[in-house]
Amino acid sequence: MHTPSAQFDPARLTQAIRNHHWLGRLSAAHQQRLAEQLPTDIQPAGSQREAASGVGHIHWLVEGRVDLLNGSGEVVIPLQAGDWFDGASAEGLDAVVGLAVTDSVWAVLDTETLSSIGAELPLLAHLFNSQSTRSSTQTRSSPTTDPALNLMTTPVRALIKRPPITLPPQTTIKEAAAVMRDKRVSSVLIVEQDHLFGLITDRDLRNRVIAAGMDTGRPIMDIATLAPMSIDVQNPAFDALLLMARHNIHHVPVLDGQRIAGMITATDLTEQHSTSAVYLAGEIYKQSGVEGLQAAAAKIKRLQQNLAGAEASAYSTGHIITAITDAITSRLLQLAELRLGPPPVDYVWVAAGSQARNEQTAKSDQDNCLVLDDRFDEATHGAYFRELAQFVCDGLDACGYIYCPGEMMAMTDTWRQPRRRWAEYFARWTGQPDPKALMLTCVFFDLRAVYGRHELLDGLRADVLNRTKGNSIFLAHMVGNALTHTPPLGMFKGISTIRSGEHKGKIDLKHTGIVPIVDLARVYALAGGDTAVNTHDRLTSAAAGGAISEQSARDLRDALEFLAFTRIQHQARQIRSGQAPDNFMDPDDISNFERTQLKDAFQVVQSLQSVLGQRYKM
Repeated sequence: MHTPSAQFDPARLTQAIRNHHWLGRLSAAHQQRLAEQLPTDIQPAGSQREAASGVGHIHWLVEGRVDLLNGSGEVVIPLQAGDWFDGASAEGLDAVVGLAVTDSVWAVLDTETLSSIGAELPLLAHLFNSQSTRSSTQTRSSPTTDPALNLMTTPVRALIKRPPITLPPQTTIKEAAAVMRDKRVSSVLIVEQDHLFGLITDRDLRNRVIAAGMDTGRPIMDIATLAPMSIDVQNPAFDALLLMARHNIHHVPVLDGQRIAGMITATDLTEQHSTSAVYLAGEIYKQSGVEGLQAAAAKIKRLQQNLAGAEASAYSTGHIITAITDAITSRLLQLAELRLGPPPVDYVWVAAGSQARNEQTAKSDQDNCLVLDDRFDEATHGAYFRELAQFVCDGLDACGYIYCPGEMMAMTDTWRQPRRRWAEYFARWTGQPDPKALMLTCVFFDLRAVYGRHELLDGLRADVLNRTKGNSIFLAHMVGNALTHTPPLGMFKGISTIRSGEHKGKIDLKHTGIVPIVDLARVYALAGGDTAVNTHDRLTSAAAGGAISEQSARDLRDALEFLAFTRIQHQARQIRSGQAPDNFMDPDDISNFERTQLKDAFQVVQSLQSVLGQRYKM
C-alpha cells in the first residue's frame, strides 16, 4: 500500500484551486487557506491507493491520471486532473483502489472543509449533498440530489447487473422464449463470432409472434431488431437516458470497444432516478393523434417541476426537456407521413433556436425549418411538404409550442427549401451582413437535425462554417448585433429592472441574461469553425481552441448555469402557483445572496462583451 508523501507545493496547489470548476469560485482568501491547509498525497506512477475509504470526505485528484479499479482489477472509472469522488460513491461502484497511470497528486476535503466551502457558496451545497457530506444514514435518493447529475457522473458500466444473455442467429423463437423465461430477462442479444447482430425483447415476442400468429420454430432473426443502437461502457448513464428518450427504446446493448459487455434497460435507469423522461417519450410515440400528444405534452411542466425540485442543473434539465420536444416533433412527422404517404424526396426536419441547442424549458415557442433533397420540384412535390409542415407546426402549437412570432417555421414557404437554396441563403447572409441577415444567421446557425436524412444538414453546416471562420468583417457585424442584448446593470453596477409596462420592476432572465451569453458563444463558434451547437459546449470548445481563456470560459459557463438555473426555479414557482411560466422575475423573489450572484453573473457577461467588442471593432 502506498504511504502518504510530503506536503505538495502550496503554490501549485493554489493554482489548481484557482483553476478548478467549483473551488475557483471561492474568494481569493479562502482559496489561499485551502492551499495552506489541505492534506495532500503524491502518488507515483504505478502505485496503488485505497479508494473506498474515508466516507464523509471528498478525494480530489489535483494532478495526473488515475484509474479506479474494482475487486477484479478492472477499470471502473478513469480519473483526470480536476475530478473528485467520495468514499460512498466508490463503494457503490465496487471500486477499491486507485492505480496511478502517471505521477499524481491527491487532496482530501474533509467534512469541516466542505462545510466552510458551503458556508461561503451556498449554491454548491446541493453538489456536496450529492457527494460525501451526507451522513451514512441518508440515501442516494435524497431530494437535494440532482438526479441528472447522478446520471452524468455514473458510468454505464455501473448499471450492468449481469453478464450479457446471448443467442446465435439460428436459435428458434421458441428456444429464445424459454431462455428468457429461465433467465428471467426481458431481452436477449443475437451474437455470432462475438459480433452483435441484433436483439429481441418480450415486446417482440408479444407483438411480432403471438399477435401475428407466427410459427415459433422460425429463427429469431425474423423478429429481431437488427443493428440496434448501442452505448459504450465508459459513457455516462445520462447519455443512455437521452438515447432511450429520443428514440423510444427501452433496451440498449452496452459495448466495451467491440466486445459485448451487457444490456441496460429503462428499469435500470429508473433505479438511478430521473427517468420519467424515458416513459413520457414512450407514451408520446404511442399516440395516434394530436389530442393524445397534447395530453402527453401537458406533463412537461410537471417533469420540469420535478427536476427543479431535485435541483437538477440547468444543463441537464435543458437536455431532458428538449428530448421530449424532439419526441413530440418526431411523432407528429410520423403521423403526417401516415396521413400523406411516404415523402416523394428525402428531407430533414431541423430544429433551430433553444431546441437546437438542447436548452429548452417548459416555456418555449417553436423555431424550425425543412431542408429538402435537391431533387425537390415545387410543382411536383410542393403540396406534399406544404401539408406536412402545416400539420407538424399546427400540432406543435396545439401541444404548447406557440407559433414563432417571426414566422421562422417550416410552414413558411421561405424556410422550406431544397439544400441548394439554403446554401444560397447562407452565402448571401454571410457575404452581405445587413441587420436582417445577421438576425437570420443568429436563428439559423443554431440548427440540429431532429428527423429524416441528417446528412442533408451536416454538409450545409460545414459549408457555413468554412465561410465564417476567420471572416473578420462578418464577425465584426455579428459582434455588433450581439451587443444589442446587454445585461440589466445600471450606472453603478446595480441591477436595473424594467421601468414600465406589464413587467415593471422585473428583469427578463432570457433576453437580458441568457441570450447575451448565447450570442457570445455563437460568435466564438463562428470564428473558430466549431460544430458544437449547445452554448455550454461552445464555450468549452472556444477555450480549447484559444478563442477565450479557460478562466473566462469557466466564468461564462458558471454565469450561464446560474442564470438558467434561476430561470428554471422561477418557472417552477409559477407552475406550482398555477401561473403560466415566463421569463420575467422580480429580484425580490430571491435571497440577497442570490441577487449578489445575479449581479456578479451580469458583470461577467458585460465584461466579456466589452472584450469581444474591442477585438472586432468595425
